Amino acid sequence: MKTWVMDGVDADLRFEEREKPTPGPGEVLIKVVAAGLCHSDVGYREGVIPIIVDLPIVLGHEVSGTIEEVGEGVTEFKVGDEVAQAVKATDAPGVSRDGGYGEYVIGNVEMLVHKPAGVEWSQASAATDAGVTSYSGVVVHGGVERGMRVGILGLGGLGMTGARIAVVQGAEVIGIEPREEAWQEARDRGVSRVVKDVSELAGEDLDVVIDFAGFGETTIKALDAVKFGGKVVLVGMGKLEFDFPSFDFITRAITLQGSTTLGKREHLDAVLKMIADGDLTITSADIGFDDIPEGLDRLAKGGVVGRLVARYDR
Repeated sequence: MKTWVMDGVDADLRFEEREKPTPGPGEVLIKVVAAGLCHSDVGYREGVIPIIVDLPIVLGHEVSGTIEEVGEGVTEFKVGDEVAQAVKATDAPGVSRDGGYGEYVIGNVEMLVHKPAGVEWSQASAATDAGVTSYSGVVVHGGVERGMRVGILGLGGLGMTGARIAVVQGAEVIGIEPREEAWQEARDRGVSRVVKDVSELAGEDLDVVIDFAGFGETTIKALDAVKFGGKVVLVGMGKLEFDFPSFDFITRAITLQGSTTLGKREHLDAVLKMIADGDLTITSADIGFDDIPEGLDRLAKGGVVGRLVARYDR
């Protein structure tokens, strides 16, 4: 099989042909149809995010495809099933084992879901991490439900998806984004209004603000936008360390909640159902397998809107 291999930090991906892996007990072999390119992979290459396995590794954790072989004890899935693999920080293709920048990956059945027939492959792959990261911030950790007033801070790829998920949940959604060119898309996705800076929402007593930017000052300003006993959810990692004003946090009983994907199948199922029902579309663009290194370079330079997805069926 063809692979793109990462040998070390700051090294270019290297093309290599390898033998297909063999699934063990509780595992399946997936023939990859689509693999999303994630900014976490840029973080691995730049040494910002630690790699938990020995190098070299084949990156690529946003994977969907068809099952080619099942391991011992696997009864829930069979050869030919169309599947997507849920993701968590310690277990996923491209994280704890070789991933989707190769033509075949090993899938863990405990984190595997059946792809709905009506969901396009690129959407299925983007859903595994980009979709579930947004869902986790909004629903799992933000607790957003019908009737709530919600601020979505940062209307990039994840934030725009999160805004739409909050709308689907039945919340009144206010977007916070300095780039006015993103405002109309947000309105098209059901956001009620958009402001440039979260400071404009001070005193509005929102139930929760989900910070998809995470630049420190964005999180701090969000404290003034939520109600007494409200919540600020931090998803973005624009700045990894910042000073935090504890007085407002304590005296107004505000919850600061970190958010990441938990690798639960039900979360990926929920996102795929939204897509299948026509309630959610994740902004994405397809590239070829040979374009993966250049695609990661574009991602590192901030030249990508939404998700790039490498397609192996074209």
